[in-house]
Amino acid sequence: MRPVGFRVGAAAAAVCLCTAMAGMAFAAGYESHEKMGIPEDVDPIHETYLPVMIEDDFETMMDKDIKDKSKFMERQQTLLERRYDLSDRPSDVMMSGGEKPVQKGVRVKLPEGVSFEQLAEMSPDEVRQKELFPEGFLPLPHAKHETGGQVIPENHIKKIEELEQRNLERFDVEFDLPEHFQPEFPPPIFLTTRPDLGDVSQGKLLSIKNYYDIMHGILTPVQMEGLRLLLTPFPQQQFNQTEDRKVEEPSLGISCLDCHANGHTNAAFHLNPDTRPHIARLRLDTVSLRGMFNQQIHGSKRSLRSVEDLTEFEQRTAYFDGDQVTAAKKGVHLPDRTSQVALMAQMQNLFDFPPAPKLDVFGRLDPEKATEQELKGEEVFFNKGRCAECHPAPFYTDDKMHDLKSARFFEPHMSNGKWITAVGPIKSFTLRGIKDSPPYMHDGRLPTLEDTVEFFNLVTGVNLTKEEKEALTAFLLCL
Repeated sequence: MRPVGFRVGAAAAAVCLCTAMAGMAFAAGYESHEKMGIPEDVDPIHETYLPVMIEDDFETMMDKDIKDKSKFMERQQTLLERRYDLSDRPSDVMMSGGEKPVQKGVRVKLPEGVSFEQLAEMSPDEVRQKELFPEGFLPLPHAKHETGGQVIPENHIKKIEELEQRNLERFDVEFDLPEHFQPEFPPPIFLTTRPDLGDVSQGKLLSIKNYYDIMHGILTPVQMEGLRLLLTPFPQQQFNQTEDRKVEEPSLGISCLDCHANGHTNAAFHLNPDTRPHIARLRLDTVSLRGMFNQQIHGSKRSLRSVEDLTEFEQRTAYFDGDQVTAAKKGVHLPDRTSQVALMAQMQNLFDFPPAPKLDVFGRLDPEKATEQELKGEEVFFNKGRCAECHPAPFYTDDKMHDLKSARFFEPHMSNGKWITAVGPIKSFTLRGIKDSPPYMHDGRLPTLEDTVEFFNLVTGVNLTKEEKEALTAFLLCL
């Protein structure tokens, strides 16, 4: 037998070892947080890889998520109401389908006692030090940033349930922005191959059940097959048959056009795949597929060099989570490059911009059709406003990425589960048909075009007058 003293000594050594290991773990954790650029008391959620093991059974997880849903939605509603005027104030300008008016007016709320004109006269350092940067100009968190994932608007959820008996409604979170700040639904469809037909949607939402009847006689066999694939649901993230799904019943999945409705957008949002840790990821508003035919890079930050690359990449990495490990767990569809990806790209490249009757063949205003204010706005766009440096005519994008460096105006901090910090370079998306695509910016942080003009006026320092900002908005509505 070993003496008692030995056992006590061994126990003490074990305690010391555990304490030392705990200290090392804490130090490692601190170093990890320092490396990631986040506070040491903030949970990064996950770092490089998404979790692939679920601790609780599905029913336990679902019950907890349902119980917590109201808490998260109330938190998000409080944020939105603090940031914005959410009232329904339609303008006289209609979106391209003629069924929905464009919202008007600046909706971002200002700090008390300051105007946009006063802010524009301050330096970024002064705005930051006085904490005067409007909260609505900051990156917008996901409605449940801790989880992320695709969130589909209610109108699309109801229509797909009606057409396909497929449920896209999550039990843990719902769409957060009011319907009047969303695109027209269903959006019109314009095709590069048949501009003479105008809108070919028949006022319907394309689905796997109706696409053939709507497009028969208009598309080639290659294009029709590409459309079928774009409308075919595949297991992805929240919509799948694994234990970490966020729909009550095992799902067939989700399709490309469940977010890019009718080749446009329904304002569905997700988190971007390109950023880690999780809390630093960006909310990602669904961009329109209109005009893909004339774009040379794709993705807000990835600069993928073809729509084929983008299509294949998203299928293989779980739709915007950038994680092939998790995608494989969920039953990922690995499309063949030549017989599937190429066909899907063929169809995506057919979606055209809506008609812009006041623009000439060079994408500039026709003086005989435009108003004096619109012409003044065009002058501002191409000169003092410096908008055309990133958005040149005729398609109003330069296919490059730019960094607005808006983090000059605020201190990094947590907000609704998101680490609010510098965003870095973002691709300049096309402004053609921009009135059809609210909300604005890559994360949908700006509800109206007037908000967008105020944001860029401040962060770029071009110092436009009230009249120039109003004229610029009028010009944007012509695009």
